[in-house]
Parts: sequence; C-alpha cells; structure tokens
Amino acid sequence: MATSQQEMKKLTFRRFRDGEHDWGSFAEKIFVQDSSHKCPTYVHRTPPCQGSCPAGEDIRGWLDIVRGIEKPPADVSWQEYAFRRATDANPFPAVMGRVCPAPCEDGCNRNQVEDHVGINSVEQFIGDYAFEHKFGFEKPAVETGKKVAIVGGGPAGLSAAYHLRRRGHSVTIFDDHEELGGMMMYGIPGYRTPRDILNNEIKRILDMGVETRMKTRIGKDITVEQLEKDYDAIIWAVGAKQGKPLPVPGADAPNVLTGVAFLEAFNDGRLKVVSEKVVVVGGGDTSIDVASVARRLGHITNIAEKDRPENVVLGHTAHDVASSAVRRGAQVTLTSLFPVEQMTAAEHEVRDAINEGVDIKGGIMPLEVVVGEDGRATGLKVCECKMEGNRPIPIEGTEFVIEADLIVSAIGQKGDLTGFEELGNEYGFMDVDQHYQLKGRPGHFAAGDIVRPHLLTTAIGQASIAVESVDHYLKHEEFGKRPKVDKHHFDLLAKLREAGLEPEHYNHQETRGTSQARFAVHNYEDRSEHEIIPADKLFLGHFQYEPRHKRQEIMVSADEVIGHFEERMRGLSQEEAQAEANRCMSCGMCFECDNCVVFCPQDAVYRVPKSERTLGRYVATDYKRCIGCHICADVCPTGYIDMAMGE
Repeated sequence: MATSQQEMKKLTFRRFRDGEHDWGSFAEKIFVQDSSHKCPTYVHRTPPCQGSCPAGEDIRGWLDIVRGIEKPPADVSWQEYAFRRATDANPFPAVMGRVCPAPCEDGCNRNQVEDHVGINSVEQFIGDYAFEHKFGFEKPAVETGKKVAIVGGGPAGLSAAYHLRRRGHSVTIFDDHEELGGMMMYGIPGYRTPRDILNNEIKRILDMGVETRMKTRIGKDITVEQLEKDYDAIIWAVGAKQGKPLPVPGADAPNVLTGVAFLEAFNDGRLKVVSEKVVVVGGGDTSIDVASVARRLGHITNIAEKDRPENVVLGHTAHDVASSAVRRGAQVTLTSLFPVEQMTAAEHEVRDAINEGVDIKGGIMPLEVVVGEDGRATGLKVCECKMEGNRPIPIEGTEFVIEADLIVSAIGQKGDLTGFEELGNEYGFMDVDQHYQLKGRPGHFAAGDIVRPHLLTTAIGQASIAVESVDHYLKHEEFGKRPKVDKHHFDLLAKLREAGLEPEHYNHQETRGTSQARFAVHNYEDRSEHEIIPADKLFLGHFQYEPRHKRQEIMVSADEVIGHFEERMRGLSQEEAQAEANRCMSCGMCFECDNCVVFCPQDAVYRVPKSERTLGRYVATDYKRCIGCHICADVCPTGYIDMAMGE
C-alpha cells in the first residue's frame, strides 16, 4: 500500500551531506576488536544553543529539568528548580522569553532534524510561573563589606547588581531616570514587555538588598572622583541612549527625531499621538518598534503647535487633551537599506508590522530631508540601492520622495558620556579588555551597549563576566584567562554534591588501579569550556519528527491596530511547555535513552545503581567486558560517548 502524502510529512527529516548514502561495510566498521584499544568515555560538551546564547544560559539544563530528565532536590518543585537554573545566568526569564530574538534557536541542533526547539517559549513559561508563584532571590548569607557603584539601571546594570549581591558585595545603582529598566523600560513598548512582569523582575533584584539613587546623573550631580572615593569598584552600564541622526542634508529639521528619543517619550507616557505621515529609517528591531507604536497611536486633525510629536519628544511639552480627540490611522513607512528579507529585525516582528499596516520598503537609502519654507521636513528623498557588504550603492535614476510630517531615524545609537568624557573613545563608547575592565582604569568596569550596542541578553551576559572580574579585583586576585566557551555550564560535581553523592576525601597518597575508588568521578571528562558539540556528533536517526508546540500569537490587523496595546503573545501551558522541552536533544549530555545499554553486544555498558545515579552518571562501562566495538558511541543520540579510553 502506498504511503499517503500526510504520512510522508510525519517522517523524520534529516539533512545529508554528499556521499553519506554510501554506508560501506558495517562488518569492517564494527568487528575490529582484535586491534582496537579504545573504550567508551562519557564526555560533557556545550550544546550549540548555549554556545549561541549571549547571556550564556545553561539552556539544556533547564530544558532537562522541565522535561523531567534532571530531578530537583526533594524539597524543591521542578518549576522552581528550573527557575533557579535559568536565573543562574539571567535574572529576567519572563522578559527575555518575550523579547529576545533567540540566537539560541538558530544554533539549535534540532534544526538538522526538522525545526528548532522553542527555547524562548519555555523560558517565558518558567518566568511567568515564577511571577505567578512569587519566587524570589535569596539575600547573600555573608556580606563582604565591599561597595560597588553601578552607573545605569538597565539590563546590564541590574544584571550586575544581581550577580554582585549573590557574591555578598554591597551595591548602589545610580540612574538618571525615575524608574529602573533602561531599554527594557524606555526602549521597548509595554505590549512587548508587560510592565507588571518587568517591574516584578526588577523588584526581585532590589529585594536582595540593592540601593538605588534615581534621577541622579554622574558627571553632573556626582563627580567620577567622588564615586572613586566612596566605592571600591565602579561598573559603567550607561547604555547607548543617544540615537544617531540621519547622515543626510536637512536632518536637523525640528520634526526629524531619533528612534531612542521617540520610544522613550512614548514609554514614559508623554507621547500619545503622532503625525499623519510618518517615515521611519532603519531596518532593525528599534525601527520596527517605532513604526508599530506610530500605527497604534495614530494622529489627530487640527493638532496644536505644542502637541506636535517633535515638541513632545524633545521635552518641550506633553500630550494631555490630545488623547481624548478622535484618532485616525497614521500612514507609516519604514525604509531599510537591505531588502525586507535581509533586515536585521526579527522575522516575526517584520511580519506583524506589515500585517498592522506598516509599509516597509527594502533596498532604499535616504538622500536628503526635504524641508519646507517653515523649516520643517515635508518629505524624505530616497533612491533604490544595492549593498556591497554594509555599504549602500545608489542606483541612478531611481530617486523619489516619500511625503512625511515626521521622520524618525533608527539607524543606530551611541553613548551619552557628558560629564565623564575621559572614560570614552571618539565614537561615544567605552573600550574594555576581555575582562570588561576599562583600559588604563583599574577598578572601572563596563558592560552593555556602552561597550557594543547589541541585544538585551548580550548586555546581561557581559555584566555577568564583568562581575566575575570585579570579584577578582576586590579580592586582589589575578583575573586569569577566560575560557574558550565562556558560558554558565552544568557542574557534575555540584550535582553529585546536591544528591549526596559527593566523592570521598582523597588522602593524596600514591595509589594504582583507581577504577573502584570512591574519591574520584571515573570515566567522565568535562570539555564544556572548550568544545561546542556539532550535529554530526549526534545520532540524529534516533529523533522522530515532532512538530513544535508554539505560543498563540494574537494577530492585529491594520483596521484594529489603533489603541491596541495588549500583549500579542500567549504563553504555553505547563503541559505544552513540558512537551516542547521534551523535543530538546540534550546535545552533549546523556538523557537516559538506554540505547548504549540495549545495543552493547557484550553487556559491558550498564545502568549505574539507582542509589548512585544522577544526571550525567546514568550509565557506566565494565572495561573487562568491553571489546572496543564502538556501537555504544554510534547509537548515542546526544554525542555523550567518545571512544577515547586508552588514547
């Protein structure tokens, strides 16, 4: 009977390289025990999801907890245990689960089978569960007496405060806003980062004993010299709050704004309407946010001079009665140097913006802001272009003008170093070494966009490394060399200790034949700080096709978008989150599938007794029986077994 088309779609899909169809002789591959001297060793490597995560989260770890592979201690629920593991690196799971563009999913080895694991969606579930059940962070058991100043209360500054408090150091955050959060609060619209969720994740950090000095500008209200006198170390996490203007004639017109200023005015409640015709220049996530907000705000007719968006954004006034007038849809056009399919903005954000009525024009470069007799911009002259690397090349004869009452430049950002210019470079950023210490300024460290504008999760990860360096600095220790794979890793020794299986004390006396000794972890090697495991190390044939369990997305049409500020994404249920986590292939770590036990022809591979078993110590090998046939390594789905014993 022929296989139906529907059934064909359910078959496991695997991408093959040329030549892989020629299997050769299995006999020649397997039966070489007369000359083989290699036996299995259990090797822990970093999975590519984690290797792709700028915050360095132990993603495989918390997915294994959600799916039930790694068991929590007896007095901890699996939900809380997953939360603790996730926040070991990143204290914002509910926020990052919503807004991170998820480079981890691009790196996921499951892409070689069918589709990546929905890592973001499971992270959101963990964060939302923690919010609903009021999970908090513990205060440090011991205070070191050391004081650290953090300048900037955005993702990098708050992450640094969290990691410093875990180490027992006193922390004061200085921020020139009324509220903490930085770009999470003032740069991302509330329908993407719900404020109750964000405020809760910030409060969780403050409750650890973090002091704050709000509406305080370093270099104006307090000098750098005073900070150096009052604190043992300083972390600069001031972000890149200054938007870059358009590099074309006429860009100084009053109704030409930056995306950073536009979004801050909206997020702090001042900006409630926009102009009738809005042009956004960009192509990244910020430009999408500006365009989507403009579509939601709409415009009103007969707007007063004081209510013009530029006057509100620049802080000259604030919208009040304007919000009670009848709002109409704004015509919003977004231009990008790159074609639409190559824009740096997240693909689903681009799709949603188009669905909401934003006209996105790819392959377009700005030439000039067209200015009217009153000095205000009336349009943006553009042309088609082609890209050579990151440089746009204009195409002659393709010039045209896009009418505009408001133009927003979202083409990049830089830092505002007013008052401490000596700490920055000529480009408005801070230069740091591999330990995130300012070059030539001992005791000064930096993290986040002020180092290199990138993702929120990048800022969070940089802060974690900077805090390690601060900790060494405060203890007068050498910084040492950073690991090649600089992430938060699974720690087998800590897991054994947690399960009451810690190795016995070693008296350091010379001994031979240690295979039965209890003072060491045998036949296990940790290469996680040096190697990321690729897909070709896995036995992909083990994994069957299983479609993703996706979050429900609330689509907003162009007709519905005005005034629509509700969250667009519905999180997974507990059952859906567990099912999605179960799609994880646990690359580089045993997930207890029993393949090696079942297929070993010599019964050399066996399950560790339950009383001695924990994650990473599920199977062992009787080397008196092993003949080096390497079947166990061939059928290991996760690449956890190397035929290396004896090398």
